[in-house]
Amino acid sequence: MRIAIGCDHRGLKLKQSVIKLIAETRHSYEDFGCHTTDPVDYPDIAQKVAEAVTRGDFERGILICSTGIGMCIAANKVKGIRAALSYDAFGARRARQHNDANILCLGAEKGKRVSEIVNAFLTDEFEGERHQRRVDKIREMEG
Repeated sequence: MRIAIGCDHRGLKLKQSVIKLIAETRHSYEDFGCHTTDPVDYPDIAQKVAEAVTRGDFERGILICSTGIGMCIAANKVKGIRAALSYDAFGARRARQHNDANILCLGAEKGKRVSEIVNAFLTDEFEGERHQRRVDKIREMEG
């Protein structure tokens, strides 16, 4: 699986840890930045990752900022994105299984158990069936 990953300056350290996890699971990734602790605007990174996912260049994306909230809000502005903020593996698992989330948002300040969260997001599949009807309604809302 190809993963698009990005962060703002507050998420750099956690992003580096997540990249190691992705490499260990033998998925490929592209790092959309940022690459230093110099301040950047998180919507710019979120847009790059979200657009790469909606184009089909990547199956999933991961975005990281201080809380994950800003990245999640920004990514969800891109048509076709279903970004989910997860602070635990259960949330990441349900985001995939029930909502067909295609971007995982993480908070650097909540970086505990990140390997469980990322693994749940990368390994769980969308369950379809009754959940497909709900995802279709979200797509209809996008116009």
